[in-house]
Amino acid sequence: MRSTADLASAGPAAHLDAGVWLHGVTREADRALLAATAGMDGAPVRAVPAAGLVAVVSTAPLTEYGEEALRRNLEDLAWLERAARAHHAVVAALSRAGAVVPARLATVHHDDARVAGQLAARRTELTALLDRLAGRDEWGVKGYVVPGATPRAAEPGGSGGAGAAYLRRRRAQLTAREEGQRIAADAAAAVHAALAGHAVAARRHPPQDRRLSGAPTAMVLNGAYLVGQEALAAFSRLVDTLAGRHPEIRLELTGPWPPYSFAEERPPEPALTVREPAC
Repeated sequence: MRSTADLASAGPAAHLDAGVWLHGVTREADRALLAATAGMDGAPVRAVPAAGLVAVVSTAPLTEYGEEALRRNLEDLAWLERAARAHHAVVAALSRAGAVVPARLATVHHDDARVAGQLAARRTELTALLDRLAGRDEWGVKGYVVPGATPRAAEPGGSGGAGAAYLRRRRAQLTAREEGQRIAADAAAAVHAALAGHAVAARRHPPQDRRLSGAPTAMVLNGAYLVGQEALAAFSRLVDTLAGRHPEIRLELTGPWPPYSFAEERPPEPALTVREPAC
C-alpha cells in the first residue's frame, strides 16, 4: 500500500477534525480481534468493508495526523517511533489471524468512503496479494562482519626508518580491512542467493547503520524472505548451515514479521516502511 495523505484535496469536507489511518487490508476481520486492538488514537480499530475486502483503520486526529502535521512529525524520531509501534502492533495482530496486506506508515485518508474507494479500485491487485501471502510469513536475516574471521595481512618488513615502517603498517592495515570487507560482502551475497532460492520471494534491503542496528560491527546483509509456514524448519536449518559455511559473517534470523517487504510487487521505499520497531 502506498504511503499517502489525501487530506489536502478533500474539498468541502476538509473542516472535519479527523482522518482515517489505514493499517492493512484483509479478506475478513474478527470483531473480537478488532475490539481488543488499539489504533492510533488509543481507541479500538474498526473495519471498512468494500469489494469483498476489509480495510482495518483507526481514527486519526488531524492535529497530529493531517498533511502538514505529518510532514512535521515524520521528522521527529521520537514521534515516528511511537507511531511505528502503534501501527505495527495492529498489523502484527492482523497477521497472526491470517493474510494481511500491510499499509505503509502514514497512509491517511479523508474518510471511510475514500478507503472503500481504494479497495474497489485495487480489488484485483489486493486479492492477488492476499492469495500470495496466505500461509506465508516474512523472515529477516541479518549478517554482521565478524572481526578477525578474515585473513590478516602479513606484517610488512623493509627498511627506511620509523616513519617508513609506520606507513607500511598503515598501508597493510588498510589493505587487510578492504580485503575483509570484500570477503564479508561476497559471503553476504552468497548467503542471500542461497536463502532466496529456498523462499517464495526475497528482498535485499540496504544495511542498517550501527546506530539503528545496535550491533558492534557493520551489517553487510539485511535480507527479507517470504517463507511458507510449512517450509520454516528447513529454512531455519539452512540459515544455520550457511552460518557455519561463512564464519566471516554472523547471521541472525528474526521473525516472523508481517509481510511489509512483500506488500507490493516492487520493493517498497524504505523511508517510511515499518520494519522492526525496537522492543
